[in-house]
Amino acid sequence: MDTKQNDILDIDIFYLLRKLWSKKLLISTIALVFAALMGVYSIFVVKPTYQATTKIYAVNKADQSKQLTVQDVQIGTSLVKDYQEIILSPDVLTRVIERDRLNLTTKSLASKISISSPKDTRVLNIIVSDSNPRIAAEIANTLREVSSEKIKSVTQIEDITTITEATEPVAPSSPNIPRNILFGFLAGAILSMIIIAIKELLDDRIKRPEDVEEVLDVVLLGVIPSVEQKKGKKK
Repeated sequence: MDTKQNDILDIDIFYLLRKLWSKKLLISTIALVFAALMGVYSIFVVKPTYQATTKIYAVNKADQSKQLTVQDVQIGTSLVKDYQEIILSPDVLTRVIERDRLNLTTKSLASKISISSPKDTRVLNIIVSDSNPRIAAEIANTLREVSSEKIKSVTQIEDITTITEATEPVAPSSPNIPRNILFGFLAGAILSMIIIAIKELLDDRIKRPEDVEEVLDVVLLGVIPSVEQKKGKKK
């Protein structure tokens, strides 16, 4: 009994795959339409966002005169998390808004900022995103200056070294148009295949000899070809 059910399941799967293959032109058309719509949306609707990055290195001068150990690096890595909290503190953000005369709240400014640190380093990457590349670079540099002063006063660290200043980005960081077009193509193809598969599974009409055995639970002894099929073969 289990073998029979497995055989029927296999036949249904293969039939479904053949049905999808027979609709390949329709699936491809829908996928291309979705890709085109996503491309138009990414190019003409989505506002480009630019990212400006500045890097700082926080270390005591006493640490610079000796060779750093693994324990020193681990302690420095844990301190990086403290620096991140200080950089995103309301006091620092308020001073940045005042210095750059930004028409933003501290919450909206914080949403434009991301802080990252390469593993096992004391380097901090301060990344600012904005629709205006010049403003993104200005905010990043101002944030670096203000936060460096705050970190020194809070942690009593002796030196914050600027590794790189933020420069005005040339190309937008988002939207990623090729990725969005590919996503649209895949989404259109998958959605159309799902709709075709569901429509086929919900169709309870008898269209194959196997359907007779499955619906009526009887053994099929033979199949009588239709008159049209017979005439077609004679021609």
